[in-house]
Amino acid sequence: MVNDRYGHALHEATAEGAGHLDRAVEALLFFRPDVGPAVEELLLADPASPVGQAFAAYLGVLGTEPADAAAARRRFDAYASGLDRTALPPRERLHTAAAEALLAGDLGRASGVLEELTLAYPRDALALFVGHQLDFLTGDAPRLRDRIGGALSAWDADDPHRGPLLGMYAFGLEESGQYDRAEAVGQEAVDRNPRDVWAIHAVVHTHEMRGRFDDGVAYLDARTADWTDGNFLSVHNWWHYALFALETGDTATALRVHDTSLHPSESAGLAMQLLDASALLWRLHLAGAEQTARWEALADAWALRDDPAFYAFNDVHAVMAYVGAGRPAAAERLIAERERWLREPGTPGEFTVSNRAMTADIGLPVCRALLAHARGDHAAVVDILQPIRRRLHEYGGSHAQRDAVQKTLLESALAAGRHDLARALLSERSGLRPDSPYNRLTQARLAAARGTGPTGGPVGPAPMRG
Repeated sequence: MVNDRYGHALHEATAEGAGHLDRAVEALLFFRPDVGPAVEELLLADPASPVGQAFAAYLGVLGTEPADAAAARRRFDAYASGLDRTALPPRERLHTAAAEALLAGDLGRASGVLEELTLAYPRDALALFVGHQLDFLTGDAPRLRDRIGGALSAWDADDPHRGPLLGMYAFGLEESGQYDRAEAVGQEAVDRNPRDVWAIHAVVHTHEMRGRFDDGVAYLDARTADWTDGNFLSVHNWWHYALFALETGDTATALRVHDTSLHPSESAGLAMQLLDASALLWRLHLAGAEQTARWEALADAWALRDDPAFYAFNDVHAVMAYVGAGRPAAAERLIAERERWLREPGTPGEFTVSNRAMTADIGLPVCRALLAHARGDHAAVVDILQPIRRRLHEYGGSHAQRDAVQKTLLESALAAGRHDLARALLSERSGLRPDSPYNRLTQARLAAARGTGPTGGPVGPAPMRG
């Protein structure tokens, strides 16, 4: 019997395949691009490996690329068509079930199966990583924290892969509001592995959520060689860098990051990169700093994708680009397509189970609010977003990512003269980020609009510094 590096017996495995599996899992934990080739080599060596086939399915879905998910489903279906699941050992049976649920778009069921798996096998790093990413895609902060926290006691202090587990745990702590603990745990992970980009990312989030923007820039600057190349997370960490720059008034640096890292001319147009570009430019749009040429290029990239209904979080960022580029008809068309899709009966097994609820409950309302904002109908924006503002996590992403929508609500509350709501929203924000320049300057705008500050008059766009 062949085992993986964690001591799990592998079904339908060879020693060669087990070596490729171990290499693939390590690459996955550190977001290295050699994970894909390693999985392909694993399946060449052990084509009947249930863990290998599940691994390939997981990779096909986690990038939120519809074409990759479709290809992964075809491949997995071919493998599973003659599979006797009752003959599989328990761990492999659970990996197979999780992959099937994920390929059907049932993110919640896949997450639950993986949680069941790691209760029995808490040292299954593949299951922990994939479950953690599903918790992120579904915005489930408690499970994002506790899935990893519940497994950590099974990992020895000197285990080489305890570090990336700590990085995941730190991100779950941060999304659960435990910022000091998250920073400490994340830094422990970085100390163990300086190129642990997910742990770096977790620490960066703690600076973002506490309004420590200068500290965030300094933290990333001190580790530039560790996070800027050779991993799948470099673009997203550059996005964080750009957010810090915006908050500290350095708009020029934020735009330079956009042009060189988020959406350069040679961009491959991956959804996760385009949504970061949309999220940055939308913040500039709210501040009244229009970026027409950049919006045009970004809207073209989203239009070229012409994605089917797949992940509502991506749809929202496509609509941001269409609105920012002055293409309301494109935004209306995407909204109409999703409305039509929701009215149609789903095909059994299609990749839509979770996304239907995400789209209906959160994605489409946010898209409609963005379109209303573009039309200057700020009262409509408030009417749409206020009832769902505490449910935005249901369509995935992090607090930092979803803050673009929260800022949209605040800006429209100011523009619509909904001063009581704007006061409450600012009070909430200031309690969490007392040192945020945006919060202080927006508070001054509210005071002026209410006639309680030194200057009366209308409320303008969000303040830019520098």
